[in-house]
Amino acid sequence: MDRRLLLAVYRLAFAALTLFAIWTQASDLAGRGVLNPGNFLSYFTIQSNLIGIAVFLYGAAMFRRPRTARFDLVRGGATLYLTVTLIVFAILLSDTDVDTAIPWVNTVVHEIFPIAIIADWLIDPPATPITFRRSLWWLAYPLLWVAWTVLRGAAFGWYPYPFMDPANGGYGTVAAYVVAILVFGIVLCFVLTRLAAWAGSRWRLIPAAEAART
Repeated sequence: MDRRLLLAVYRLAFAALTLFAIWTQASDLAGRGVLNPGNFLSYFTIQSNLIGIAVFLYGAAMFRRPRTARFDLVRGGATLYLTVTLIVFAILLSDTDVDTAIPWVNTVVHEIFPIAIIADWLIDPPATPITFRRSLWWLAYPLLWVAWTVLRGAAFGWYPYPFMDPANGGYGTVAAYVVAILVFGIVLCFVLTRLAAWAGSRWRLIPAAEAART
């Protein structure tokens, strides 16, 4: 099978699985009369998975065309966000109700899809290496999410995660968690760019000359 087509099928399959998982969970909450769309869509998990789905669907649809450096930058951001989802859930939230109560859905959005997008980043690394400095742009979205979460939480009295709720230790505690996760994000930016450079120097599913355009 053509390697481009194989990668497109991989991306399409995982995007479809994850989209179906999110739809299933939302339908279950709606069926029980407890779905709040604003709250559900405010979870970083849901947003990062939707970003990853969009990246995979776009990549699958454009598999015959050379991809742009801009698309690789967006891919890197999606990889960062889902890596954060994977690790933060495992460390801080594994025993917390985050509106993904259906076990297989929880596994898909917090483990399977994040691992799939990390694997995609390594299997098909950027044709043009992304510098660590440029990768710091990936942090813009998480910072906007933090601002949105704090403002929306103050307005509606609801926070998606306990560590974002000032009722659990005050705004100082919230700030400490945010700074810690931000530092962790910076470290991950470095790791992801180094891993991509390492993978690109050793193998490439699609030759760089065929894969990239500016």
